[in-house]
Amino acid sequence: MHGWIIIDKPVGPGSTDIVSRVKRALRQGGYPKFKIGHGGTLDPLASGVLPVAIGEATKLAGRMLDSDKVYRFAIGFGVETDTLDAEGKPVATSDVRPDLAALQAVLPRFTGPIEQMPPAYSALKVDGKRAYDLARAGVAVTLAARAVTIHHLSIVDAALPDAVTLEARVSKGTYIRSLARDIAQALGTVGHVTLLRRTKAGPFGLESAISLDMLDESAMARRLEEITLPLTAGLDGIPALDVTPDQARLLRQGQKLVGIAAMPGLSLATERNAPVALVEAEGREVRVVRGFNL
Repeated sequence: MHGWIIIDKPVGPGSTDIVSRVKRALRQGGYPKFKIGHGGTLDPLASGVLPVAIGEATKLAGRMLDSDKVYRFAIGFGVETDTLDAEGKPVATSDVRPDLAALQAVLPRFTGPIEQMPPAYSALKVDGKRAYDLARAGVAVTLAARAVTIHHLSIVDAALPDAVTLEARVSKGTYIRSLARDIAQALGTVGHVTLLRRTKAGPFGLESAISLDMLDESAMARRLEEITLPLTAGLDGIPALDVTPDQARLLRQGQKLVGIAAMPGLSLATERNAPVALVEAEGREVRVVRGFNL
């Protein structure tokens, strides 16, 4: 059970709610108690891919948080809300509606490295308090702009003049709600996110995701291991490094391997195909980045 359960999160629950559902599923199925974590927050109004790490896979949750994500989102033009999504209250309106030519012309400005102002309703902290708590209390929240990267941005469905659906592959820290706001303003109007769905998080896509109903059914049938992807699924693209039992013992003790031939950079050290540690090779030395107690 040290691995990943990929949930297709519905609109409504938050990411921590989904973690609680997985914990409950383990209890219902009579499984041992494991540490559980998620690989990237999704707003309650968002749906889609939410990787849930179990056991030793939680040591890779940080890597999942840092990975690129792919989103499909719709912008409704003419109204901007305080939360920048359909849950908020209108704070600005405009009668201007963009046409397809204007939209196609403006999207390249939001592709590549950009500066982005996070939404006031976000989990970022201001003086030790969550920005969304301050915003809900009526406090004016000013957040610093941050550098993010939009690797890809394309039109999926142009239901113009009132709305458009886009797809974006983005770096860590990108706020889709802010992206939608800025695109609308660049078009001379205002807008907010009316639909947000994550279709990929790191190596995990919708094809790997299951519904909450399937999670519960698998728990009741005590077959959760059948829907759990291996720990190594979160390390897609990282080469394996076979080590001997003696070398594996040293790595488990957190010691370096010296004089071993390995590809520079990250590798997954394995002993007889069992994960031992995520390691980094430099020169003739291999050091432990994350060790696994399997």
